[in-house]
Amino acid sequence: MTKPALRPARPYFSSGPCAKRPGWTPEILSSAVLGRSHRSAAGKAKLSDVIQLSRDVLGIPADYRLGIVPASDTGAVEMALWSLLGPRRVTVLAWESFSSEWAGDVAQELKLTPHVLKANYGELPDLNAVDWSRDVVFAWNGTTSGVCVPDGNWIPADREGLAICDATSAVFAMELPWNKLDVVTWSWQKVLGGEAAHGMMALSPRAVERLTTHKPAWPIPKIFRMAKDGKPIEGIFKGDTINTPSLLCVEDQIDALKWALKIGGLPSLIARSRGNLAALEGWVDASKWAAFLAKDAKARSNTSVCLKIVDRDVAALPAADQAKFAGAIASLLEKEGVAFDIGSYRDAPPGLRIWCGGTVEQADLEALTLWLDWAFATTKNQIQG
Repeated sequence: MTKPALRPARPYFSSGPCAKRPGWTPEILSSAVLGRSHRSAAGKAKLSDVIQLSRDVLGIPADYRLGIVPASDTGAVEMALWSLLGPRRVTVLAWESFSSEWAGDVAQELKLTPHVLKANYGELPDLNAVDWSRDVVFAWNGTTSGVCVPDGNWIPADREGLAICDATSAVFAMELPWNKLDVVTWSWQKVLGGEAAHGMMALSPRAVERLTTHKPAWPIPKIFRMAKDGKPIEGIFKGDTINTPSLLCVEDQIDALKWALKIGGLPSLIARSRGNLAALEGWVDASKWAAFLAKDAKARSNTSVCLKIVDRDVAALPAADQAKFAGAIASLLEKEGVAFDIGSYRDAPPGLRIWCGGTVEQADLEALTLWLDWAFATTKNQIQG
C-alpha cells in the first residue's frame, strides 16, 4: 500500500496517561501555586476547586462525599477495599486485568473468600447472577479488554451490599447511575488527560455509614485511612489530602475540568467519545483484518477500544507470533509518528488498543484508520517476504 498522505494532527491514542485536551499548552500551568504548601490557603483552595469542578461536571449527588486520594485509581480502589470490606460476603466481577487483581487482593491480602464471577477477555460475567446481599466490586469499564457494563439496570436500588465501582476509564465518557453506586473511583490521567498519581473517590451515604460503623479486622495503613474514632476524616473531602499532591498537576486538572464545562459538560464529553468510537466502528465494519475484542456491541467501550487481528494468515499463527505481529504494527506507527502507545495491554490477548475518550479528535482517528491499514499491509508483506 502507498503510505497515506493524511496524518493525525495529534497522534496521542494512549489509554493512560491519555491525550491532553485540544489546544492544551504548558502555559496553562503558569497559575499553579508552586513553592507553597498544599495545606496553605492558596493550595487548599486549588484542591477544593478540583473537587467542586469534578462534582459539577459529573453531576455527583450533593450528599456524596468526594475527595482526592493518593496513588491514582489503584490507590483509591485499595482504600475502598481495605476500609469497607469485611462485614458482608464479597463478590468480585473479573473480566480483565485490573478487576482480576482486585479479586486477588481481596483473597490474598485481606484474607476474605470472595465469590469471583469471571469472564474471558471480550466478554462480561453474567450480571444477572450477582447476589446483592453481598458487597460487589467491579469495574465499569475494562480498560484492558475494551468491554464495559452497558448500563446500571442490573444493580438494584434496594441492594443490601455496597456497589464498589472502579470507574477510571468510564467517568467523563459514560453515563453512571450514581444512586446505584456506593463507591466510585477514578484517576486524573484517564479520560480528561490529567497527570499521574492522583486519584478520586466518591462515597455514598451508605458507604460513609459503613466507613464509620465498621472496624476492619486488619490494620489500615495511614495512607488508606478515611475515618478516625468512628467519624469520617472530613478534611479528605475538602481538599486536605492524606499526602502531598502535586500542585502543578492540580492546576492541569483544573484546566481540564474547566475545558469540559466550556464545551458543554458531561453530555458533550460523552458525545465526543461516542463519535470517536463510531469512527472506528465504521472502519472495522469494512475491515478484512481487524475486529473488536468485545463480542457484544452493547458492551463495547467507547474509551479504551481493543481490537484483535482476524486476518486468516495472522490468526493461524501461534499466540506469541500474533503478539509480535501486533507489536510490529504499533511500533511501525510510532516510528512514523502517527500513533503512540496503541499496543494491547501486556496481559490482554494480542491486538491493538486505541483510546477514544473526549480529548481525542474524531478527525485524528479517521486519519489513523488509513495508517492502520497501511501498517497492517506493510507488516504482513514483510513477514511473507
